[in-house]
Amino acid sequence: MKRILVPTDFSKHADYALKVAAQIAKNNDGEIFLLHMLELPSAGNDALSRAHDIPELMFFKNAAVAKLDEIMNSNFLDGVKISKIIQFEMAFDGIIKNGETHNIDLIVMGSHGASGFQEMFIGSNTEKVVRNSNVPVLVIKREESNFSAEKFVFASDFSDEIKKPFEKVVDFVNKFKSHLYLVNINTPNNFKSTKVAQKQMDEFVSEFKINNFSTHIYNDVNVEKGILHFAKSIDADIIGMSTHGRKGLSHFFNGSISEDLVNHAKRPVITFKI
Repeated sequence: MKRILVPTDFSKHADYALKVAAQIAKNNDGEIFLLHMLELPSAGNDALSRAHDIPELMFFKNAAVAKLDEIMNSNFLDGVKISKIIQFEMAFDGIIKNGETHNIDLIVMGSHGASGFQEMFIGSNTEKVVRNSNVPVLVIKREESNFSAEKFVFASDFSDEIKKPFEKVVDFVNKFKSHLYLVNINTPNNFKSTKVAQKQMDEFVSEFKINNFSTHIYNDVNVEKGILHFAKSIDADIIGMSTHGRKGLSHFFNGSISEDLVNHAKRPVITFKI
């Protein structure tokens, strides 16, 4: 986790994310890329060609530069290598592109979550990034003065398709010296006996070198509630999930447990794309 991208809209939730990113960077000798996107008007890039729009755009850019410079002088960033990036682009597109351009290892984003119609029809940039990013995305909801990943919950069905993203999970927990709680959520619609579920987890985990872990089977009415309730029962520091990155109708009808958790969990959530 050497190269960390932190998108900011100057909100308090973005500040929460940056403070966590600073802690991670200090502990891993990493660097932060602080990104602010100036979204163009609906007319698109043509707006740049209009002479009467240029002064307004430059005003907002200069204001953003000043604000980023102010943030970069914060005490909590002392000793952290940090670069600022300002671009005229839609936020989601800019975040994904910069992640690729700068060979980012981790994206840290703030989110206040969403509910009801806002969640269903509008969504958020954080949700879109979680769905599409090829690198892990850590979502922060609240002030985390002493960010810890000591108790890391990873919920999964432990199928073969999870093995590839799970390599990044193992890398994360070993670097953070976490205790990894592997949990299989049993639901009425997808029930497995304890014997079957335990065997599947044991076979899955035997292929990886994890420094500190335990396996658990937890029963609940659905997967999301099971993860949240299990995390609460052990006072977890962070929840990890794999995400399919579903799009279009598939995403609308099937949803994504990872995105639901990003919206509803108060604890930090980190996602790893399958």
